[in-house]
Amino acid sequence: MKPLLEVKNLVVNYGVITALQGVSLAVKQGDIVTLIGANGAGKTTTLRAISGLLKARSGKLHYDGRDITNHPAHELVKLGLAHVPEGRMVFANLTVFENLRMGAYLVKDKAVIANELDYVYGLFPRLKEREKQIAGTLSGGEQQMLAIGRALMSRPKFLMLDEPSLGIAPLLVQKIFAKIAEINRDQGITILLVEQNANLALDVSSYGYVLETGRIILEGKSEQLRENADVRKAYLGGV
Repeated sequence: MKPLLEVKNLVVNYGVITALQGVSLAVKQGDIVTLIGANGAGKTTTLRAISGLLKARSGKLHYDGRDITNHPAHELVKLGLAHVPEGRMVFANLTVFENLRMGAYLVKDKAVIANELDYVYGLFPRLKEREKQIAGTLSGGEQQMLAIGRALMSRPKFLMLDEPSLGIAPLLVQKIFAKIAEINRDQGITILLVEQNANLALDVSSYGYVLETGRIILEGKSEQLRENADVRKAYLGGV
């Protein structure tokens, strides 16, 4: 069975700097796959290139059986690919409801939109409570819930999450990761997760890649990576 997403020898430049130096990875349908690495390793760049926000200098991206290399981002949303960016990027001056409605801008069927909204409110009841609140006034954790909810409103098959734990209180981090697992389990949405908290990322994923200075240096099942001495020393606090 072919992967839902396949990245082959991806090279991305920022001006004269080569940020990705031939990255290759694959994500099977229904899996949660994580990409771990230090700051500046190229994790965010990888997601941005997949979602059409950055141009690949070379290499190929295949999604759901088609070549999507350098396709514009809005075309990829139509194909069922959604990206929750680092820093959440909610529309700060819009309400929670308006943010969620923006996520469904390609969905024309009002009944479908209502169903998706019910699902998101069921997943994150706090968003329902704050439906009329301006998004910029929410806590970091609530904004992360909103960013994920907004992406789910587009009815994705493939969801990319960039640092969902960043700047969030520890108790809410655990809750959000539980919800990520629930989205995958109950909706069958395939997830590519970028996360600096390697312990959490390896807990929730089935397979992982370790990225270092723009290259994949290690890959394997999440439990194998957790037992790897180099991974433990570099990313798991030496435990």
